[in-house]
Amino acid sequence: MTLQEIQVIMQSIGSLGIAGGLAYTAFQFSRARKATHVTNFTKMVELQMHLREMRVRDPMLAEVFRDDVQNLTTDREVREYFFCLMQLSVYEIVWYAHRQGQLPKEYFESWARRMRVIASEPAFRRMIASPSMKIMHDDFQRYVQELVRTTPVRATPGSHDDVAI
Repeated sequence: MTLQEIQVIMQSIGSLGIAGGLAYTAFQFSRARKATHVTNFTKMVELQMHLREMRVRDPMLAEVFRDDVQNLTTDREVREYFFCLMQLSVYEIVWYAHRQGQLPKEYFESWARRMRVIASEPAFRRMIASPSMKIMHDDFQRYVQELVRTTPVRATPGSHDDVAI
């Protein structure tokens, strides 16, 4: 092997190293961008959840937007409705982070199992069935509707909580 061949091989190795480093950097930037999207999404949902929390604490605030309290007549109904929406907001963050590859499958699946239990509750089903219930992310709305559709209702013994969806 000549000196010139060794130089070409070394230059090729160096060039491959630089190309690999650039590819890895692009991959890292892509992951950082996804993390930023999840962070921004989380912040927006947290702000929305804070507004819901205010309505749980003071149900009179829910009346500011009449569509938000459609078919809700008591303070308890308003509190239950917005409390269930708050629970759904937390799950929406988990769902989105998993969808963006930011949460492991096992962790998401444990949340999904817990949400099935919550989705079986009559109060949650009333919230989902409410004409005023709105989820901002269309894909999450479809996901939750399917979750509720495939989860049997858990009626409270002796109650009238058998809500059909």
